Amino acid sequence: MSQDGKGPGRRTVLLAAVLTLSAAVPDLQPDRRRAADAAETVTEPSSVPSHAPARIVDVNPDDSSPLPASMPSVPSRADIVAAYGKHQAHYWGLEAPGVLTRLPPASQGISLTFDFCGGPGGSGHDQALLDTLRQRHIPATLFLNSRWITANPSTARQLAADPLFELANHGTSHKPLSTTGNNAYGIPGTKNAGEVYDEVMPNDLSLAGITGARPRYFRPGTAYMDDVAADILHALGVRPAGFSINGDGGATYPAAVVAKEIGKARPGDVVICHGNHPNGGTAEGVAHAIDKLLAAGMSFTHLP
Repeated sequence: MSQDGKGPGRRTVLLAAVLTLSAAVPDLQPDRRRAADAAETVTEPSSVPSHAPARIVDVNPDDSSPLPASMPSVPSRADIVAAYGKHQAHYWGLEAPGVLTRLPPASQGISLTFDFCGGPGGSGHDQALLDTLRQRHIPATLFLNSRWITANPSTARQLAADPLFELANHGTSHKPLSTTGNNAYGIPGTKNAGEVYDEVMPNDLSLAGITGARPRYFRPGTAYMDDVAADILHALGVRPAGFSINGDGGATYPAAVVAKEIGKARPGDVVICHGNHPNGGTAEGVAHAIDKLLAAGMSFTHLP
């Protein structure tokens, strides 16, 4: 990840860079149930692990150092509403067209992904899980929700500073991504194209302020989305992410079940678990599964 342009003090300037209009806007089935999250709270650690290079820099609002030259422009909310507001959704679920649920066929690794949901979905962080990944040098993609970042600002910055982890977007309010107001597991989804934009872009900006680059992937709350919402994500320059293996059942599985489910993974699988439930069975189960998979010659990789 880029080391330039870090720090929340730059968000006003970064907003102008991220939300510049693009020249044109593109006009573009089975259900694996996830259990609802429960709230947890823990205290944030006070220091970055010794192996993680510090590359988060606080910047004052009046700092004039340049933003990353690679920062792309994206369509505005008005552009998205104009381009997709009248499109009719034909799919609702976990595997909308264009959603990444498996790695490319040539991939030799397994991708571990962890949702940090925040709010009623739990605002804690599973330090034992993070320690397990670091001790075994396992890369992982971490999907952070805006509510979790707000509750854990220093931890979010520590995660961004660790090269083992790539930060991705888990939404602003943890809503399913719908253009018609569909619900998933009792959680109301976004209602239209404008609300899809509102669920994606504020947290996109927050993550860009932490890392210096826009996140590459978006996974909505519950991982449910419709096909129009998936098209909107592509238009905004991010890829919708799903999963092929539900590792911890929304952080409800005991450790033995977590180990069993993740232990089924093979090259190309995308595993979903949660990193915001320190009192659950995820950390212990992930540790057992990783050790088993490593002993079997498996490797791990970020999302492509």
